[in-house]
Amino acid sequence: ILTVLGNSVVLATAVKRSSLLKSPELLTVNLAVADIGMAISMYPLAIASAWNHAWLGGDASCIYYALMGFLFGVCSMMTLCAMAVIRFLVTNSSKSNSNKITKNAVRFLITFIWLYSLLWAILPLVGWGYYGPEPFGISCTIAWSKFHNSSNGFSFILSMFLLCTVLPALTIVACYLGIAWKVHKAYQEIQNIDRIPHAAKLEKKLTLMAVLISVGFLSSWTPYAAASFWSIFNSSDSLQPIVTLLPCLFAKSSTAYNPFIYYIFSKTFRREIKQLQCCWGWRVPFFSTDNSAENPVSMMWSR
Repeated sequence: ILTVLGNSVVLATAVKRSSLLKSPELLTVNLAVADIGMAISMYPLAIASAWNHAWLGGDASCIYYALMGFLFGVCSMMTLCAMAVIRFLVTNSSKSNSNKITKNAVRFLITFIWLYSLLWAILPLVGWGYYGPEPFGISCTIAWSKFHNSSNGFSFILSMFLLCTVLPALTIVACYLGIAWKVHKAYQEIQNIDRIPHAAKLEKKLTLMAVLISVGFLSSWTPYAAASFWSIFNSSDSLQPIVTLLPCLFAKSSTAYNPFIYYIFSKTFRREIKQLQCCWGWRVPFFSTDNSAENPVSMMWSR
């Protein structure tokens, strides 16, 4: 519910401000599409299976569920990686160079992300890798246990782990460390020349917002990655069903965090939500932080 409602509001505000969106902000919209797509295509089937105490639909629905999870999961990871790289380039470029990131370039990048994600998602369907049920029996994913059972499963999982998880995660960490260092140096300069303290606070807030979006995703998926990695080298029976279930649920919660982050840090997003409340006559129980900087999301891109 939080994922669908929160990301629907993000998409509604994006449509309303479509003419005002900066080109890199299209990646934020793409991330919301991936999150809401995962929630709509996967969560109802998983919830129904949980109430049924067994997987519903047999092998066909298992393959469908795993395919959707892999597609939207890789898309989210690669979108976060692209966001980190663009933010790093913008932060370390002059204002004239940062304006060279056009909407057409970002649209091409988004198209590449979806095609890249779709390629990896359909590879198990054409014979490289396998999809299968989770150890707790009410969810499906990549068949991690095939890592040692066949060279096919070994090569697929190893390649996927490197190209869809390790390299994007390292890129995200490296880019945000670079941004943090740049902001730290700017903060020192601001202190040295005695500028308005609000500028220093804004720099900290923009950096924190940029980092939290990726940290929320990576931290949510880390327990699941650890449990999956364990099942590669050990029998799935060595873990209790609850031990494999909780990381899976925690990973799915990653789709609900971003709207809250936008609401806390973006005054423009809060204002758009209030306007939607007035138009539709409903209330959203987010907190209010009216002392935030004006439109920090757009200012982050420009920096």
